[in-house]
Amino acid sequence: MTARPRILDPAGADSSRVLGPEEIRRALTRIAHEILESGHGADDLVLLGIPHRGVPLARRLAEQIARAEGRGDAEDPTELYGALDITMYRDDLRSNPTRAPSPTRIPRAGVDGRTVVLVDDVLYSGRTVRAALDALGAIGRPAAVRLAVLVDRGHRELPIRADHVGKNLPTARTERVHVQLFETDGTDAVDIVRPAAAEGERA
Repeated sequence: MTARPRILDPAGADSSRVLGPEEIRRALTRIAHEILESGHGADDLVLLGIPHRGVPLARRLAEQIARAEGRGDAEDPTELYGALDITMYRDDLRSNPTRAPSPTRIPRAGVDGRTVVLVDDVLYSGRTVRAALDALGAIGRPAAVRLAVLVDRGHRELPIRADHVGKNLPTARTERVHVQLFETDGTDAVDIVRPAAAEGERA
C-alpha cells in the first residue's frame, strides 16, 4: 500500500492526504448510485447542498444521477439540486453574529412530498445538519429527508447519522479535516491537519 503524503506547513501543522481527486470521484459515484438504489429513481428527488462546499458536491451528485437515469439535463441539472442556507438557524449565531448568509435556491418543483437529500462535505458534531433540518422545515414538508456527506469524522454531539458516506474517517478532536473542491479551491483533496507540535516532538 502506498503511504499517504505528509506535509509540514510553515506553522508546524502536520497534514496527511486522505483522499485525492480520483478517490473523491469514486466516492461520489458510489453515493450517487446508493441514492438511486435507496429510492425509486430521480423523479421525486432533490439534492440540497449546505454552503459552501456542500453545494458543488450536490451538483456533482445531481450530474451523476441525471446521467445514470438517462436524463437530458445531465450537464446542467438545475431541477435536481439546489442550495440551502442555514445561517439563521445555527445555534452559534449569537457568538458569531457577523456570519454572512448564502443564497438559498430550491428547484421549481419545491420540496413538498419529495425525497430531499441534504449534502455536506464533513459530518462532525451534527449541529450543522440540525440547522439544515430546521431551515428545510421552514421551506416545506418533504416526504423523506436523507443525508449524504463526503466525510464522516465522528464526534457527534447530536443523534444524527448520515445515510450515505464517502469516507468514514476516525479523527481526534484536536485534528481538522480540510476539504478542497475544484469549484471552490481549484483542486480536489481531503487532508487531516494535526495541530503544530512542540519543537522537541517533531520528527
